[in-house]
Amino acid sequence: MFKKWHGNPWAILITLSLGFFMTLLDLTIVNIAIPDMGRDLDASLDEILWVVNAYTLALAVLLITAGRLGDLRGKRALFLAGVALFTLASLACGLARDPAQLIAFRAVQGLGAALLMPQTLSIIAEVFPADRRGAAMGVWGGVAGVSGALGPIIGGALITHLDWRWIFFVNLPLGALVTVLAVAIIPASRRTVRHRFDTPGVLLASSALFCLAFGLTEGQRYDWNGWILSLFGAAALLFAGFLGHERGRQGDDPLVPFSLFRDRNFTLINFVGVTVSFGVIGMFLPLTIYLQSVLGFSALKSGLVLLPLALGSFVTAGPAGVLADKVGGKFILMTGLLAWSAALVWIVAAVDVGSSWTAVALPLLLAGLGAGFTFAPMATEVMRNVPTKLSGAASGLNNALRQVGSVLAGAVVGAVLQARLAASLAEQARERAGGLPVAYRDGFVGAFSRGEADVDAGRSARVPDGVPRDVADRMRELGGQVFGHGFVDAMGPAVLVAAAVLLAGALACLAVRRHRGPSANPHALPVYEPELEEAAS
Repeated sequence: MFKKWHGNPWAILITLSLGFFMTLLDLTIVNIAIPDMGRDLDASLDEILWVVNAYTLALAVLLITAGRLGDLRGKRALFLAGVALFTLASLACGLARDPAQLIAFRAVQGLGAALLMPQTLSIIAEVFPADRRGAAMGVWGGVAGVSGALGPIIGGALITHLDWRWIFFVNLPLGALVTVLAVAIIPASRRTVRHRFDTPGVLLASSALFCLAFGLTEGQRYDWNGWILSLFGAAALLFAGFLGHERGRQGDDPLVPFSLFRDRNFTLINFVGVTVSFGVIGMFLPLTIYLQSVLGFSALKSGLVLLPLALGSFVTAGPAGVLADKVGGKFILMTGLLAWSAALVWIVAAVDVGSSWTAVALPLLLAGLGAGFTFAPMATEVMRNVPTKLSGAASGLNNALRQVGSVLAGAVVGAVLQARLAASLAEQARERAGGLPVAYRDGFVGAFSRGEADVDAGRSARVPDGVPRDVADRMRELGGQVFGHGFVDAMGPAVLVAAAVLLAGALACLAVRRHRGPSANPHALPVYEPELEEAAS
């Protein structure tokens, strides 16, 4: 049926874009399901954070290696393997019966995403000539934007009308379709450049990131004890070991070519990419919990409330690339980061227990306008001065560092949210315990002082067995108030951390060297042997 499209570049692009769409959809669709997953699986906030972080952690540490594996084993084969693994892991996520199972299967999902994502760019570069890649990347970039915008809405509709498990089951027909299309349409890839595997480097980087993420995510639960602090020390030592190991491999196909960081713009724009990850996580994570668990919105209504964010991004994403070429990417990027940071501060000022959705509509629109101004200039500036022979390594490193930023953002924002929420809940419980009979006050306060937070407590405050009905009703009412006010108090510092990091990114842009005109490789696509020979001649 699809054989007539075999080798057709645009049919290949559609197939690749569908696979790419699946992986990016899962980055945003999960956030909208956090309260329902927490309630159904009886998961604490730190466990829910691991559901988010396990995916990005696996993706971050394996992205570069998977790209190189595609050169060795064939890009189509790796793309198909990634789609199959991602689809099967999605089924397992939907069938998970406890938080531990869901976290484990989310990590496997991340592995599948890491296998397929680098192959999409590599195959695009292989099947499209240089003069047509811009149009192809326009489609590919549009899919990235649409997936981020539709994630909360699709997820909200599935959760409201079906169940949170369907945010994973929806990948099954998509995965099956992509597999059929890939087998029929994508030709076997020609060999490009052979790479040596750096297994010790991957293990050192993975271990360092895991220790750091685990310490930040679990610190509140374990009261920041000696074991947690030792994890931070281990992360520092492992990272130092990774740098030492990579230094010894600079002449032998390293994971991280240090020479790339001699270009000031490459270093600064990669830092800016990490700050953008903080903006995304610091906005979505607290806001989706606030909309559902504090304001009581359905998942679908929460997804629709986030629509101004997508609209703003659509308005500015197109013009941003054109303006960056005319006036310089640094100024467009700085404008976007400042607008995004201001929007987060506005959100903190606007949210309250009794707020309407209209309170966050304009701040979200401003955040979307700012976000739209960031992605195209980042892609242009980060690759502007990279030597042609290092473009593939620079592309892989840039993508991997963005995912590392997501891991760090989830851990840091989550740690601030957990720590502040634990203190706020205990404080709010003490203030409101006077509304209960004396015999029940200590138990009520104790329930909110364990240092673990239930992300759906605002809609389902727990009541001990044997409590009289009138007291139980009053406990539920007061419990909802405690969580609502406590979460709003905790949300502010968490979102402000993200705003401050975005502001740091904007300030870093001041040091970016100004350039005008298009970048030599604005889409960060890999460069192949014929192009390398042409560039060298």
